[in-house]
Amino acid sequence: MAYRKTPAELHRLEAAREHLVARATEVVAEVGWAQASVTAVADAAGIAAGSVYQHFPSKAALGVEVFRRAAGREVEVLGEVLRGSGSPVDRLAAGVGVFARRALENRGLAYALLAAPAEPAVGAERLEYRRRYRALFAEVIAEGMREGLLPPQDGEVTAAALTGAVGEVLVDPLAAPDGPGPHTGTGTRTRTRTDDLLAELVAMALRCSGAPSAAPLT
Repeated sequence: MAYRKTPAELHRLEAAREHLVARATEVVAEVGWAQASVTAVADAAGIAAGSVYQHFPSKAALGVEVFRRAAGREVEVLGEVLRGSGSPVDRLAAGVGVFARRALENRGLAYALLAAPAEPAVGAERLEYRRRYRALFAEVIAEGMREGLLPPQDGEVTAAALTGAVGEVLVDPLAAPDGPGPHTGTGTRTRTRTDDLLAELVAMALRCSGAPSAAPLT
């Protein structure tokens, strides 16, 4: 008879796996994909490097899991905003603002998700999640057209352009040591730089979609 793990053993393994993914996420946010070696992740998790392979067959598999969880959460948050209350134009503005603000509040992880060099398996996940962001933007743009708040357009093309533009605008601020994030600058100056960037991003998104006037940043 094949050995079956007890519920307690399964719970212990799942808890160890969750701990490993959480520590791996922290390492990636701090040093990027290339430097997030199995040894570095194991050290952060307080386990032997060989123990990592009890949970993941390779570094790439662990990286994919880290990416899916982190990016999945961002997709969830964006979806909640874009499908929330208010007009489609207001929700579009709020969605771009929330996405960008969350990125600037966790610059290391956001840069890893958006642009940092990564293994092909992680790169493939990045493309898949860009499609998810694009689909959410296309949905709210289509709603805006139906309600007469946005001009007729190919919503898929606009959503793709918007997804790419937001990511491109954020790349340099996320990568720069002195970029507008919560861990740089001082007090009011840092908040002003961040708010200015967010306002510009929202205004760009509204222009891109053809909104007749700017919606307030929320």
